[in-house]
Amino acid sequence: MAERRKNGSETEKWLEEAGISFKLIRSRRKSLAILLQRDGTVVARAPMRMPETSIRTFIREKKPWITLHQEKQQMRGEEERLFSGATEAQLQACRKQARDRFAERTAFFAGILGVSYGKIAIRDQKSRWGSCSRTGNLNYNFRLILAPPEVLDYVVVHELCHRKQMNHSVLFWQEVEKILPDYQERRRWLRTEGWRLME
Repeated sequence: MAERRKNGSETEKWLEEAGISFKLIRSRRKSLAILLQRDGTVVARAPMRMPETSIRTFIREKKPWITLHQEKQQMRGEEERLFSGATEAQLQACRKQARDRFAERTAFFAGILGVSYGKIAIRDQKSRWGSCSRTGNLNYNFRLILAPPEVLDYVVVHELCHRKQMNHSVLFWQEVEKILPDYQERRRWLRTEGWRLME
């Protein structure tokens, strides 16, 4: 399929490799990256001059990862549909699942960080994913149960690191990075995809 110019600095076209249909977007970037959109669409972002053979090889190598995450997204989509017509009993069950999960992951990461914490509250908020009070009480948004597990873990680590640095200074982010070297990628997911969980 011929490339279509998306704007002044990007082109796009659809390709298929190893049974994976993907959208190739070329731009002035310097590296190749694969993104999986919320609807399961695979997007390959590549430099303008990168050979198509190199991109196809990358897709083949990443096929297991792509397939796994598409399956996870399908499962999360089924969970999200529960919210649209959920009964109070179903919502309570979801909140309990979130409470149990947050309790487990908070205890796990608090042990690694060597910090203590107070009460854990599960809330349904429209603007915050979590918070940590100066006394160590933690609030988590129950909608994170629908996010990828690694994103939920990021929020837990983020809030627990406030037990060491009650701010967002360089020292705070260094604490986060010690536990999650890829925290920026997880944080990026919340910025680009998290809004869907708030609907």
